Amino acid sequence: MPHLTTTGTQLAATGSEGLGFGVPGYAHPLLAPVEWAELTRPGTPLHWVVLNVAGGHGRVAGGPGRLPDPHCLEAAGRLRNAGVRVLGHLDLAHGGRPFGDLVGDAQRFADWYKVDGFLLDRAPVDRADLPQVRRTTATLDALLDGGHLVLGHGTHPYPGYAEAADQLVTFSGPWAEYRWSQVAEWTAEYPPQRFAHFVHGVPRTHLEEATRIARWQGAGTIFFTDRGPAPQGKGQLSPFEALPGYWDEIVSRIGPGVSE
Repeated sequence: MPHLTTTGTQLAATGSEGLGFGVPGYAHPLLAPVEWAELTRPGTPLHWVVLNVAGGHGRVAGGPGRLPDPHCLEAAGRLRNAGVRVLGHLDLAHGGRPFGDLVGDAQRFADWYKVDGFLLDRAPVDRADLPQVRRTTATLDALLDGGHLVLGHGTHPYPGYAEAADQLVTFSGPWAEYRWSQVAEWTAEYPPQRFAHFVHGVPRTHLEEATRIARWQGAGTIFFTDRGPAPQGKGQLSPFEALPGYWDEIVSRIGPGVSE
């Protein structure tokens, strides 16, 4: 496993420098009130939190919903007042979503929830899809006048995608795969704050190892959880929609002032 991490700087509670959390999208605030409350705890090294009003992480479509949701409005407002960047969830469906639908969802997120950017989930990875993704991200950047854009590939895409967004999610999956994963060599040309890793099923006893892998592979934003994949079916939460059982421990492990 190549060591591609560049030298980091002092961590900031909600800034983009140093290792910190990107929350892929907790369940609706009525279903996960503790999770949303924890995100405003002072000193938590949060880079951003995804708001997915109409669905959870990993479900098809999702987005801002048909009407403003008062509970999500309140949750997003608390986060923004605490200085936490809020991203709207947009599903690219691996390049299958119509451009107009994406822009319409983005506009509703901006109008209703005053989001600071977007997580573009299920982003394509192939070179052939890059021009369309660049068109989408350029439009969203103009819509927000410079918002934070994250492409949720879940694996290493064609290198040109690095120029189409602020961050790329280059791993999303189980611990059993992450611990043996390899990093693409082209990522060494970019600083850690350009990459994010989402890993589920990480045992408490392997938190240190998982954190070390993230640093080795040059990821600046992470979300680790001990929760595993949910059974298929309606009403099932994805592992990223609930608070990890070791949340306090991992916050302490990578919080402000912690160095490698």
